[in-house]
Amino acid sequence: MSRKNLLNLIQVDADMPAKATSSDNKLVGQVASTMREEKARQARADEIERRLAEGQAVIDLDTTLVEPSFVRDRMPGHIEGLLASIRDQGQQVPILVRPHPEKSGHYQVAFGHRRLRAVQELGLQVKAIVRSLTDEELVIAQGQENNEREDLSYIEKSRFAHRLKERFPREVITSAMSIDKAELSRMLSIIDSLSSELIDAIGPAPGVGRRSWQELAELIQKSSTQDPVAIALAEEMKAMNSQERFKAVLMQLKPRRVVRGLPDVLSTSSGQRLGQVKQSKTKLEITIDRREAAEFAAFLLNDAVALFERRHANDQPKKEA
Repeated sequence: MSRKNLLNLIQVDADMPAKATSSDNKLVGQVASTMREEKARQARADEIERRLAEGQAVIDLDTTLVEPSFVRDRMPGHIEGLLASIRDQGQQVPILVRPHPEKSGHYQVAFGHRRLRAVQELGLQVKAIVRSLTDEELVIAQGQENNEREDLSYIEKSRFAHRLKERFPREVITSAMSIDKAELSRMLSIIDSLSSELIDAIGPAPGVGRRSWQELAELIQKSSTQDPVAIALAEEMKAMNSQERFKAVLMQLKPRRVVRGLPDVLSTSSGQRLGQVKQSKTKLEITIDRREAAEFAAFLLNDAVALFERRHANDQPKKEA
């Protein structure tokens, strides 16, 4: 079976390898099947571009003349592996560009943004196919190539869809991204519920899917006391990768349920354990683990009275009024 893809320019074999099954070791079979499917998907994406190049002139372009698509589809990320590959083997697959609609002698990328960035960093010219494309054809090619590679995270895909919405009808977006209208609506709803500042602060968060982002959006709507952007930009978050940062922000925003008589863990937004909190109707007990937070324990011991007096002084005018 074959299917038309990327502007109906080529045909690509869409058959997936059969899933391996093993009655003795089902888990191993599932893992092996997933790896084969991912490898096949990657191979099909490469084949799309190679077949697109057949019969087309591949030319070398000065990267200073090549600009990205007018619709950004991904956040900045690491490309060390791609850099090493191009450095060792050269650029194997050309990028697709069109003549820039507004700048004579310049070009605009349909797909191949990471390859363009890599050759720019290496100081090389970029191998490219030049094709006349309308705006609609460009974003369809861009979206379908991204969909085949499946290397964009859920939030990056949702952002891409949201940016397309500003210029194109939903039929074009669903075609470009190979999704139905219901999924498109869910993507747009999530982006509408989250600030750009928060998404940028967290990052692409690969592996974090729709339900988790939806949960984050709902927690933000319910919380009026915490600033999610400030949480994501906190000093202890900087050493985390974006997936860990997402989880830390989510945990910080979740309400903590306190069960009377049972201890609750006292921890920082990054997950560092400080001690335990135990509440009853008449008492609040805080136990600090000196093995985990010796300096904090010393601070409380030395400054607890001063903290109380300062708080009492701040509350005093309110009582007199």
